[in-house]
Amino acid sequence: MQFPAGFLWGSATAAHQIEGGNWNNDWWAWEHQPGSPCVAPSGDACDHYHRFRDDIALVASLGQRVFRFSVEWSRVEPEDGEFSAAALARYGRVLDGCEQHNLIPMVTLHHFTTPRWLAARGGWAAPEAPARFGRFAGRVMAALGARIPYVCTINEPNIVAVFGYLAGMFPPGARDPERYAAARANLLAGHAAALAAVKSGPGAAQVGLTVAMQEFTPVPGGRRSAAGFARLFGAVIPNTADGALALAEAGRSAWHGPYLDAVRDDGSDFVGVQTYTRVRVGDDGVMDPEPDAELTQMGYEFWPAALAACVREAAARTGKPVIVTENGIGTDDDGRRIAYTDAALRGLHQAIADGADVRGYIHWSTMDNFEWALGYGPKFGLVAVEPNTLERKPKPSALWYGDVCRRNGLDA
Repeated sequence: MQFPAGFLWGSATAAHQIEGGNWNNDWWAWEHQPGSPCVAPSGDACDHYHRFRDDIALVASLGQRVFRFSVEWSRVEPEDGEFSAAALARYGRVLDGCEQHNLIPMVTLHHFTTPRWLAARGGWAAPEAPARFGRFAGRVMAALGARIPYVCTINEPNIVAVFGYLAGMFPPGARDPERYAAARANLLAGHAAALAAVKSGPGAAQVGLTVAMQEFTPVPGGRRSAAGFARLFGAVIPNTADGALALAEAGRSAWHGPYLDAVRDDGSDFVGVQTYTRVRVGDDGVMDPEPDAELTQMGYEFWPAALAACVREAAARTGKPVIVTENGIGTDDDGRRIAYTDAALRGLHQAIADGADVRGYIHWSTMDNFEWALGYGPKFGLVAVEPNTLERKPKPSALWYGDVCRRNGLDA
C-alpha cells in the first residue's frame, strides 16, 4: 500500500508542551492560578528548549522526514512591540538542526499560547489581536522565512475559541458568547494576517491553517448525554429535537465548518486536518461513547476511521490539498498506538485512492509531553520521556512508524 511519491511523513510538537519554562504566556499563568483546573503545571516540560539538537537527531534516526514545531510568541515578543533577537536566533538553530539531519521543518506560529501582555487586554477577543499576531508573523518570517518550507498559521483556532471563550476550559476561562464570537472572528482575521505575512516572504513557504475536526456520526434514536464526553462539544452543538442526521450536520457546521469555509478562497496552500476520534450525535444532542467502547486516556473513543472521514470532508469543502498535521492516540498500551495508527493510515490510503489530494501525515506526538489541563498523564508520544531524568526512549511504535516512513507505505 504505497503512498504518493514525496509524501510528507513526520511527527509534531508544540513549544509549550515540550520546551519548558514558558512562563510569559497565558497558559503558564493559567496553570499556576489558585484553583487552576490543570492537574499539574508544565514546569520544565521535556526541556526541549535546551535538548533540541538531540531531539532532532533522534527524529531523523527514526526514519521521519518532517519535524513540526512551534515558535513561542511570548519568547519572541515578550512585551508589546519588543522583539527578542536571541529568541529568534534560537529558533534559527532549530532550523540548523533540521538542515543538518535532512529534516523538513514545519513551523507553527501559534499553538494555543498567547503572550501575557495580550492576554491582559482580552486575548483573542481583543480588537488588536489580529494585527499584533500578523506583526509577530512578519518578524518571524523576516528572520527565518527563507529557511521554512511549510508554515501552519494557527493551530486549531476552533479549540482556542470554544474552550477558552465559551466552555471555560482553556484560558481565559470565559463562558461568554459575545467574547467567543469576537475571538472566533479575530482568530480567522489573525490567520489572514499571518498568511499575508508569510506570502510577503522572504522565502516561498507553503502555508495553511490547521483545524480540529471530528467525524460526526448520527445515531438515530439515541439520546443526548448530560456530562462526560458530551461536555466537550455541547457548548457549540445545539441540544434540540431536530433529529440525529440534522444535528450531525449542525455539529460539523458549528465545530469546524467556519474554518474550512474561510480557507477555501483565501490563498493558502493547504488545509491541516487534525483529528483523533468521532462524536456520536443522537436525536436531541451529543452522546457519550457507548458503554463498552474502548476509550483512550483522553476519554475519547478509539476510532481511527475518523481520519479518513475528516480528510474527505476537508478536501471536498475547501478544494485544497490536505496535510494531516495531527493524528494519534493517548495510551499507555503502545500496541494499541500501532493498531490505531495502522488503521488510520489504511483509511487515509483509501481516501487518497478515491481522489483526495493528501500531501502528508504528521503524527501527534514526537514524544510524551505536557497535555494541557491533563498534565503529563496522557501518553501520545512515539518516544517516552523519563519523568526524573528526561531521558528519551523510543517506543516500539516509533520503530514501526519509522519503517512506514522509510517504505512510504504499509503492507497490503
